Amino acid sequence: MHINQAERDALYKVIYSRRDVRKDFLSTPINDDVIQRILAAAHHAPSVGFSQPWDFILVSKQQTKQAIKQGYQAASEESAKQFADDKRETYQSFKLEGILEAPLGICVTCDRERNGPVVIGRTIKPEMDLYSTVCAIQNMWLAARAENLGLGWVSIIHDEVLRSALNIPERLEIIGYLCIGYVSGFEDKPELEQFGWLERENLNQLVHHEQWSDKTK
Repeated sequence: MHINQAERDALYKVIYSRRDVRKDFLSTPINDDVIQRILAAAHHAPSVGFSQPWDFILVSKQQTKQAIKQGYQAASEESAKQFADDKRETYQSFKLEGILEAPLGICVTCDRERNGPVVIGRTIKPEMDLYSTVCAIQNMWLAARAENLGLGWVSIIHDEVLRSALNIPERLEIIGYLCIGYVSGFEDKPELEQFGWLERENLNQLVHHEQWSDKTK
């Protein structure tokens, strides 16, 4: 199938305008067909040995979200203590999740036992199934942006909180909890870049030819 220039440009537009959304979620419900398209995009991600190790837990009940929010708050307080004094106050001022505001949460897991103990592509690098599941999340992220939906990845939470709230078996690896919904708008730049927390790295400093070289010297 040939990709024409308009389709190519549309893909790059989605990639460059994707944001990790933590605020400005609207209460507008998401139609089931839209959710299905986004999940189908995730399900069409590349996976090692075509293992498709992912599962998706959809969370819409406010009571469940509240339990997850409490877990986030505890983990955020724990995380704040790890930053130096000059960074801690700035960190605490950031809005880093939209657990209660987003109409839908999606927890993505990886079943490392799916398709048996020997999977093509995992014989030397067994962690490839985890990376495959991350690819599924990236597909979901881009599909959500194409649907004009915001999506944010909540990583500041202990797995035990999600296991308890969502009844996730111990044999499954928890890869991410995502907040998804329509938003009032998308930022031109990632928020942490806007706030001066970090700058975008110069791509030329990250590209090496033939061998890795230390470009900081």
